[in-house]
Amino acid sequence: MGSVAKNGLNNYVKQLQEHPLRTKVITAGVLSGISDIVSQKLTGIQKLQFKRLFLKVFLGAAYLGPFGHYFHIILEKIFKGKKDSKTVAKKVLIEQLTSSPLNNLLFMIYYGLVIEGQPWVNVKARVKKGYPSVQYAAWMFWPAVGWINYKFMPLHFRVVFHSLIAFCWGIFLNLRARSMTLTKP
Repeated sequence: MGSVAKNGLNNYVKQLQEHPLRTKVITAGVLSGISDIVSQKLTGIQKLQFKRLFLKVFLGAAYLGPFGHYFHIILEKIFKGKKDSKTVAKKVLIEQLTSSPLNNLLFMIYYGLVIEGQPWVNVKARVKKGYPSVQYAAWMFWPAVGWINYKFMPLHFRVVFHSLIAFCWGIFLNLRARSMTLTKP
């Protein structure tokens, strides 16, 4: 690894250890933004929509980063840092029954109301129609990510690892939301 990249990584890890919440907030915001830029380009948007980009960065920084930070701390307190397979399975199950459905639901509502500016009646209809398939897809994808996260990642890296994977998930959700917009409720 080049010295610039190695120094950057070392500085990042230092910030993560010294200022964990702030670093996770910034990381989640930046990755949400990059994910949205990729999503905009993949959906054929020619000119970058900066308001939408800002709103996605805001979601990552204001909700996803802090939520993940505290969620993982709470799970560690509940399970006292255990990493045996039975405990990891319990953590994954709790995550999939609580934060996964909540995060996907909130994203779909936020995307419709805030990013697209749709009226509640339209957003509600799209959530009712699309949420089950989004959550089903999440349950097919995220348990494996959770297993890796809880089994192999130290606590201070879990939100960062999750945010990196969520980068791809965010693209999926954006493309899904965009396709639902094109088909109208």
